[in-house]
Amino acid sequence: MTVLLTQEQLELVLEKLDALRLEVLRLRAQLLAEEEPSREEIQETEQARKEIEEGKAVTLEELLKEFTA
Repeated sequence: MTVLLTQEQLELVLEKLDALRLEVLRLRAQLLAEEEPSREEIQETEQARKEIEEGKAVTLEELLKEFTA
């Protein structure tokens, strides 16, 4: 079976597909609950930042620079 579309019809179909894709993404964002970090995760993040500031840790950017240089 062959279906022929004019340029206008094809553009309309593509516009509808884009609108549908955006709607699916919007619905997905609504359905996926955003998870709040736990108190423990917040403390671990703060500790990691302190370690970086004190020079006790290395950032990912620093590692990438070292290995790509």
